[in-house]
Amino acid sequence: MHAICKKDSMLRRFSRRVKRFWAQLALLSVEMTIVLVLFVIALTAFVYITRRVFVLNKTKLDNAVFNYLKAHVSERNNDIMEFFTFLGTHQFLIPANLSLIAYFLFIKKHKWHSIKIPAIALSSLGLMFLLKGLFDRKRPSVPLLFEAKGLSFPSGHALMSVTFYGLLIYMIFKSVKNPALKWTLIGLLIILIIIIGSSRVYLRVHYATDVIAGYCIGFLWLVFTVWMLNKIEKHSKRKFDKVVEKPELKAA
Repeated sequence: MHAICKKDSMLRRFSRRVKRFWAQLALLSVEMTIVLVLFVIALTAFVYITRRVFVLNKTKLDNAVFNYLKAHVSERNNDIMEFFTFLGTHQFLIPANLSLIAYFLFIKKHKWHSIKIPAIALSSLGLMFLLKGLFDRKRPSVPLLFEAKGLSFPSGHALMSVTFYGLLIYMIFKSVKNPALKWTLIGLLIILIIIIGSSRVYLRVHYATDVIAGYCIGFLWLVFTVWMLNKIEKHSKRKFDKVVEKPELKAA
């Protein structure tokens, strides 16, 4: 009787583990499906915008957005947009990246996060300059408050905001357990990314198509680099585990 009860208890535990495994697998599949769909949408949108701007020379969308925003220009909105545009500048993002690296390196002791942050930031910066030089689009001729240096397509603010704040979103999604807190933080960061990009169009230092293209490229690059760095991390851990296990095997 005791043996039967013990066997039944083992079967129940095994059944619970199997159900938990399939639930986690289903959740992972949903996450991967959503990311894949967004990846395809971002790639399609970037190709569409690039063709529209550089092949067909159509600027109807850009002009329509400028005309719409013209009615909302005010001193108060100028101050608000200048504040948010600052959150996408190198003056803010360089110290923010360094602070994040220090946090994961010395406080959280998460070596791979401290590697991922500069790897994504520096590669995103290089990609931005490469694409700007490749497309060579001039900025809007009449900025609202100040002239911005450099070329226009894609928007560096949009691209770098997606890769920096998007990486924060990824870390929050993976580490924060409280659902309410997790989705609140993610929602706020998404809104921040949208406002930073919008501020560039409001200030007339970028066209709307520059910003949309920056969002698309930023997302594509973030997904690719996170995937690649995760692969490298797993490979590195497997090699490290083998090194650690060797002395144990010899001792045995």
